Amino acid sequence: MERDEIPSWVLSLDKESLEFIRKFILNSGSLKKMANTYEVSYPTVRTMLDKLIQKIELHSKEEDVEFINMIKSFVIDERISLDVAKIIIDKYKAEKGE
Repeated sequence: MERDEIPSWVLSLDKESLEFIRKFILNSGSLKKMANTYEVSYPTVRTMLDKLIQKIELHSKEEDVEFINMIKSFVIDERISLDVAKIIIDKYKAEKGE
């Protein structure tokens, strides 16, 4: 896989988060096994997972804003019409489930 094929949310994660994901997969998604691996309590691992989820969600929201701003800039630069921009943005939001 080439670097440009790696999803940007993956690239946005720090080494610690990526290692957590690796261990999570190797432990078949079991938080109990993860607690043993990290030698912490189950609630601590759950908190670690929740923080990772928040990081990924935050990056996804940033990508949404970035995409919509790009479409708006096309309108400002008169590369597309406002009507076309609205259609693109509405379609994008519909596919994202917003």
